[in-house]
Amino acid sequence: MDKILEALVSSSHPLTVKRAIVKKVTEAAEKEVTEEQCQALYHLTTRLILLGEDAFQRQVGLQVQEAYARYHRDEFARFFSKEYVLGLLQQGYGSLDRRDPAILDFLHGSLRLLISCPAVLEMAPLLQTEVLRIICERPEPATCAKLATILTDFPQCVPREKAGVLFCQQLVRTFAYFHCPATEERELREYVTQVTRVSVLLQGIWKAEPATLLPSLQEVFAIISSTDPSFEPSIALASLVQHIPLQMITVLIKSLTTDQNVKDASMTQALCRMIDWLSWPLANHVDTWVIALLKGLAAVQKFTILIDVTLLKIEQVFNRLWYPIVRQGALVVLSHMLLSFQHSPEAFHLVVPHIVPLVKSLKNDGLPNSKTFLLQFAELVHCMMYQYSGFPDLYDSILESIKELPKPNEEKIKFVLNQSAWTSQSNSFASGLLKITGKSETGKTGLVNLGNTCYMNSIIQILFMATDFRRHVMSLHLNGSNTLMKKLQLLFAFLAHTQRAAYSPRSFLEVSRPPWFTAGSQQDCSEYLRFLLDRLHEEEKTLSALQVTSSKPEPATTSAETLQAATSQPVADMPTHPAPVAAKGDGRTLVERMFGGRLSTTIRCLQCHSLSEKEEPFTDLSLAFCPSMSKCHGPTDEHKSSSSVGPCQGAVNGGSESSEGSVKEGAGTGMERPVVEPTLSVPDLVDYFLAPEILENENCYFCERCASLQRAKKVMQVVMAPEYLILTLLRFSYDATCHVRRKILDNVGIPLHMSLPLRQHGISASSSFSTAATSSSSDSPDSGENLAKKLKPSQKEDGMTENRRNMPYVLSSVVVHSGMSSESGHYYSYGRNASSTDGYVAHPCPKDLESSSLSESSTATQEEMGCAGNKSMDWFLFNDSRVSFTNFESLQNVTSRFPKDTAYVLIYRKQEVSGQPGNSGPVVNGSRLSGEPPLQKELMDAITKDNKLFLQEQELNARARALQATSASCSFRPNGSDDNEPPGSCGPSGGGGGGGFNTISRLVF
Repeated sequence: MDKILEALVSSSHPLTVKRAIVKKVTEAAEKEVTEEQCQALYHLTTRLILLGEDAFQRQVGLQVQEAYARYHRDEFARFFSKEYVLGLLQQGYGSLDRRDPAILDFLHGSLRLLISCPAVLEMAPLLQTEVLRIICERPEPATCAKLATILTDFPQCVPREKAGVLFCQQLVRTFAYFHCPATEERELREYVTQVTRVSVLLQGIWKAEPATLLPSLQEVFAIISSTDPSFEPSIALASLVQHIPLQMITVLIKSLTTDQNVKDASMTQALCRMIDWLSWPLANHVDTWVIALLKGLAAVQKFTILIDVTLLKIEQVFNRLWYPIVRQGALVVLSHMLLSFQHSPEAFHLVVPHIVPLVKSLKNDGLPNSKTFLLQFAELVHCMMYQYSGFPDLYDSILESIKELPKPNEEKIKFVLNQSAWTSQSNSFASGLLKITGKSETGKTGLVNLGNTCYMNSIIQILFMATDFRRHVMSLHLNGSNTLMKKLQLLFAFLAHTQRAAYSPRSFLEVSRPPWFTAGSQQDCSEYLRFLLDRLHEEEKTLSALQVTSSKPEPATTSAETLQAATSQPVADMPTHPAPVAAKGDGRTLVERMFGGRLSTTIRCLQCHSLSEKEEPFTDLSLAFCPSMSKCHGPTDEHKSSSSVGPCQGAVNGGSESSEGSVKEGAGTGMERPVVEPTLSVPDLVDYFLAPEILENENCYFCERCASLQRAKKVMQVVMAPEYLILTLLRFSYDATCHVRRKILDNVGIPLHMSLPLRQHGISASSSFSTAATSSSSDSPDSGENLAKKLKPSQKEDGMTENRRNMPYVLSSVVVHSGMSSESGHYYSYGRNASSTDGYVAHPCPKDLESSSLSESSTATQEEMGCAGNKSMDWFLFNDSRVSFTNFESLQNVTSRFPKDTAYVLIYRKQEVSGQPGNSGPVVNGSRLSGEPPLQKELMDAITKDNKLFLQEQELNARARALQATSASCSFRPNGSDDNEPPGSCGPSGGGGGGGFNTISRLVF
């Protein structure tokens, strides 16, 4: 039969004749055939299959062999013996090399014919050894794909145990050599199919033998981390990533990033090659693993690697966005790389030239997913332009191309940037010693305590949270100058853009500390604030005078030489202006425009009824406590005098001084007052400050007309309301008996909204007194009656109701003093989110409401609008280096919970009144808001330089700690809880420096 078949296939008969005869031969397989005939047919058909001259001969060989093997399986099993298979795999067949894929095809077909025979199981050990040998020889993708097909169909032929681990490692290594020189689409598709077939084999082995997975992945990393310049692994390795269980990400990344044996050069190479994998069209989860490794490196502070890789690969990742099949994964990686690279605009500016062409392409390509993708891409671009503003020449064309696409709001942008920064990455990958010291979850920056400098830190933070003031400071062009305003601008820039959790304000401290402040000692924050504002005011005023002399406009934009010529010494009072003007070009300084108000003091002699009026500027109001308000602290023997309360009153050694008498509750006793609800409020103290006062006895007024001391009536009125109202509570009184200053610990209620009585423009002081002449002249000299009038003034009696209107204000920030006296304690502050609004626009009060007291009016306002301040993410607690989220309720209750922690300095922001023209720019929901000004190049360069330095410091510190961890262990004291200690505590949960919160000798720091 074999002779007939051999002669037939090589004859010249027509194919139809040949096929008919072949059919007869295959049908004869059902009949009994001798062993010798079967073996001869098997040898012939094998030769036809492997060495056939054309497709017909190979097809005949397959048909006849399959037919006879089906009916004579035992004979075929004896033909297809282990020795025969070993010869094929090691020596080839005839002219065929042993690596020829045709041999593997023949092997696969023969095994399928014996699939249910014991011969396959007997042959499995041989095949396990041979496939391992073949893989170690680094065969071509086609050969590997055919071998993978055999092993997938016959898993018993896969090497086991240690040989199985070695087989997987060698198969991974073989992947690295799967290079594709093809350029035709058909060849590329075939190549991808071959690679996919081998990766599916590995996936099956990993599932069946989990012990082979980790060694395989270690081999993958060893390959991609190789720094051998003569070897470039194939991108086909990307096909393996989709088969790695995602739940292993944390374990694997931690193992890689914390392994001290992995050099930076190797890690950099590995990360670059993983990013190259984004080009592999069918690989899933590549972006997930790339981002996981980026986060893992950030968690262990390997910032040098991140910087190098980002700058090297960012343009390549961007270019992947042009290809729809890999676009989505590439955008995820691009977004993470750009958003986390926050210390410098360098990475973003590398891709800026390519943005507009891509946007145009996405708009015109007509693909169904392009619109959604474009929205995501535009949001990323908006975030980056917000982070690195100040480059209109680069961004104008970009803004034009995406102008019709929605723009994310400022809150969302800040949240995305904060969550993406390297220093905010989860440190779950790091060991106990590798703790990130990046910004808190608030995104705000703390200030390092430089030794009893909490007084400065708290003031800087509340000024920074004064949004309009900060934006004006940041918009000044002060390049090259060395003035105090330039130092403040630089400090604000660092608070807004540094990567550090806390910035050290040492240079600002050196130039802003008052000359009489002793370095390293406790100081009064109110006194420091007043000195700072005076310095800034005088500096700009002097500069303006110099520029007028030299005919140079715009006093804010200056040269370095002119700025440095400005004086640095404060003065007692600001210059007097004839009338309040709101325009920016009115000649007023920035401090005057933001914090300056005007106060009118009128004194009427009760004997001759002559008037004396003086109008003076103020930047803050010092609010004294009425003697009866603080009578629980001890007896009082003096009324409020004109010298004890006034605008811009000076502070004395840690606190503003007033003459309320002695305080029986001392600072060193350690006593705590019982927790009580506040009986006073800030509007009560403002009422007391502005209430009419009778000057008599030792405090009589010298009347020039009478030429003698006379009883007189003093009235103080605000005639121009500041944009930011600064209120200082005079909590430190002088005890004449003990010759010490004691602290008034009264709990003062702090309303979110309040109103400031303002005298109407055009109303003279004489008219204010006209209706009150009769009642005023009949005032009794009895001090008790006058005190009662002082505590609750009658608006009808003094005739002032029709001459006043209420200016609404909303709380912006509060400085809290924690301690028992002015000689000890700590300052910390609360501040509102700069971008939050109250949704409140004040309306003019009707006449019947104007007659009510200030306290009652403000209480009603607070009840209506109080919910606006209770958003949990709307308030921040600044405690030196530490910044945390808080809420308005916490601020209101701080003294109730911690009696030694009392509000000291408050800043209120003026709100717009309906029907009244604005004077500070656009008004949004009652608050004047505008975008943050672009960061100037000089400031950006300084921040970029410091951010790079910070990342290098973090990396060096992390390496040092990691080395120490191998030889020593550390124990950590757990952080305290704000429920057990006050926000201003100096314990584990509070600000830095000093002893514990209850330390008697603790100083203000």
